[in-house]
Amino acid sequence: MAVPKRKTSKAKKKSRRANWRLMLPGMSECPNCKATKLTHRVCKVCGYYNGKQVVKKDS
Repeated sequence: MAVPKRKTSKAKKKSRRANWRLMLPGMSECPNCKATKLTHRVCKVCGYYNGKQVVKKDS
């Protein structure tokens, strides 16, 4: 069985595991108010999701 000759340093290990931080979250446009929002989430501006008002917002 293959065994590493030297211990992997903390910096090397953390830099290898940090690739997911480079990606941006999926953003889309709210069909109701045209504001940008995260996909599959309620719009923070108007409170609509999937064409229905889920959260009541004071406008």
